Amino acid sequence: MATKDQAPGLDSFARRYLYLLGGVMLVAVLWWLSTGDSRVDELNELLRVDTALAEYPYTFRVLSLNNGVASISSPRSAQLSAVQGLRAMYPELREVGVQSDEMMVAQQRLGQVQSRAAQLVSGQADVKRVRWVLDERWLAAHGIYVQ
Repeated sequence: MATKDQAPGLDSFARRYLYLLGGVMLVAVLWWLSTGDSRVDELNELLRVDTALAEYPYTFRVLSLNNGVASISSPRSAQLSAVQGLRAMYPELREVGVQSDEMMVAQQRLGQVQSRAAQLVSGQADVKRVRWVLDERWLAAHGIYVQ
């Protein structure tokens, strides 16, 4: 029970601490909201609902949209052979040769699906071109490390 000298409730230190904690939380929420790019989310949803892309074992994602240039993740680039990414997507290709019919078909399919992703994104009015970005995180998760 509070005495005559004490006010009921929190002391001044606890009150200041709660105000500070509330301010930090508010700043964190505002920062989180400001870093989210709703247009990138919309483009990713466009890719997600496409049946041809949804059936493919790699998920293409728009990473950013800056000045009309959409950066999209890809399991292949000039830095890394498509064969390595395909072997991660299709374990049955790990033992076949690079020139095998199975590998050629898989490479052709990857090209078609990647082209479909580019077509969907570049077809938007605010996208002027697509830039492919090697998905090093996905590759690393599959045991492939890019130097």
